[in-house]
Amino acid sequence: MATMSLAAASPLTSTPRGLAAVSTPRAAFPSLLIGGGASLARFPGLAAGRGDSAVARMAKREQELEEIRAMTTEAIEEEVVDLKGELFVLRLKRSARQEFKNSEFGRMRKRIARMLTVKREREIEQGINKRLSRKLDRKWKQSIVVRPPPSLRENKEE
Repeated sequence: MATMSLAAASPLTSTPRGLAAVSTPRAAFPSLLIGGGASLARFPGLAAGRGDSAVARMAKREQELEEIRAMTTEAIEEEVVDLKGELFVLRLKRSARQEFKNSEFGRMRKRIARMLTVKREREIEQGINKRLSRKLDRKWKQSIVVRPPPSLRENKEE
């Protein structure tokens, strides 16, 4: 066990009269940097793994957006209705304490948001303002025919 004298660690040590006292704070542990200046060179796992997965996720998102933009507006609306039905089924499974993937909630909500964003982009291109868009959206929501989501339709067919 190494011992350390208090005089060596203290920044308030006396200095000879001829020298100016330069007060630099010393850390009790010299390997720790004060102020969050930790270098990534000490932790190679942090610097290496993050960039590759972020690029892959971004590429997947761009590919999904291209697929959505290739769909017609009616197909987007149908897909949104189906995904909202799937979200409802997931909520039922969660409340009944059945098995489900928790990550599906976020994935479905993000997909719905992307589809509605593309739908709104198309409305902006057509010159539809926000007020009229909300009015049309309200009419569209009232015209939705309630039907079981695709996962339940497949179960009924079997």
